[in-house]
Amino acid sequence: MTSAGGPTTPILHIDMDAFYASVAVRDRPELWEVPVIVGGGYRGVVLSANYLAREHGVRSGMPATRARRLCPQAVVVPPDHDLFASVSTAVIECFRRVTPVVEVVSLDEAFLDVSGSVRRLGQPAEIAEQVRATIHDEQAITCSVGVAATISVAKLASKRAKPDGVLVVPPEEITTFLHPLDVGELYGVGEKTRSMLHRLGLVTVGDVAHTPLRTLQRAVGDHLGRHLHELAWGDDRREVVARSSSAFGLGAGEPERSMGAQETFARDIDDRAVVLREVLRLTSTVTGRMRVAGVAGRTVTLTVRFADFTTITRSRTMSEASDVTQEIYRTATGLYDALGLQRARLRLVGVRVEGLAPRESVHHQHVLGEREHGWSEADRAVDRATRRFGSAAVRPASLLS
Repeated sequence: MTSAGGPTTPILHIDMDAFYASVAVRDRPELWEVPVIVGGGYRGVVLSANYLAREHGVRSGMPATRARRLCPQAVVVPPDHDLFASVSTAVIECFRRVTPVVEVVSLDEAFLDVSGSVRRLGQPAEIAEQVRATIHDEQAITCSVGVAATISVAKLASKRAKPDGVLVVPPEEITTFLHPLDVGELYGVGEKTRSMLHRLGLVTVGDVAHTPLRTLQRAVGDHLGRHLHELAWGDDRREVVARSSSAFGLGAGEPERSMGAQETFARDIDDRAVVLREVLRLTSTVTGRMRVAGVAGRTVTLTVRFADFTTITRSRTMSEASDVTQEIYRTATGLYDALGLQRARLRLVGVRVEGLAPRESVHHQHVLGEREHGWSEADRAVDRATRRFGSAAVRPASLLS
């Protein structure tokens, strides 16, 4: 449609490109140029396939035996669900750095409402490009983004942007974009409804749009008829609702089980002091989010990625759950030093706290001689100053440079 996007297109639908396959092969360069199928044991079904395998007709949900007939040269990779969940969580956190209004649909897709982020980050199309670049830098995988005024149009736009693209559909171009499409592409229209509409001679979205509403309702029912008519004209009144997906084992309103943050350096870093300053900044970000959510965690995980994209993750479980910046930073520093990296050049560093639980359920055991008021109270004083004066008002002295 267009590469421009303004405040009238605040909805982003971000869909990872062949997510499971991309994650499965990203650290295996020998598989980058060959067809790959994820899952699909001898009698199983295909979980995902990369684009080279899709060129042979392989699709997710397809029986493995058929997939092997279509593409006998494909390499079959077993799924690593823990890895998929970890990468997905990091991607969702990238989204939440852009806007708090993130509606997670599944491990590999989400809707974002960026209307509150335009002043800070630029127009929606620019935000889309920033998100794509960040995900590529941090996770070494790609995504496609649809940018539109409504959820349903943004969803369709991301599909048209694949792979690794951005498509903006301005309000004045919605009907030009929608009406040539097959009616089965409308968001939420399944194969059964598509077949029924085709039998009625309604093949394209334009056919549905130009059918009188009452005629359509008599054919398919009042509710479905009105719903289809609205979608055909891009009239989708649904709003993006901030929530996690049941794919993570979470429902709307349930607390997250882990929180983390990571940063890709502008250039590869081999200086311990610089790396640990970034670890402190990331830790401060994570613990601030934890305190807002009212949770504390025991397990600290440090991730480092080297210049050649090799990634190492190390974890340590503390004796007590905490949301205190200095306690978690001290643990993360211990994990970093234990790696013995010396002058290894790093591309990325990340900090995550896992095993989160409501803070009121965590009982802190005071140590003999410990000050009554310490780092925890200091963190909360910083939180109060941040809420009043902004995130740059108070920060550790080592981060002032």
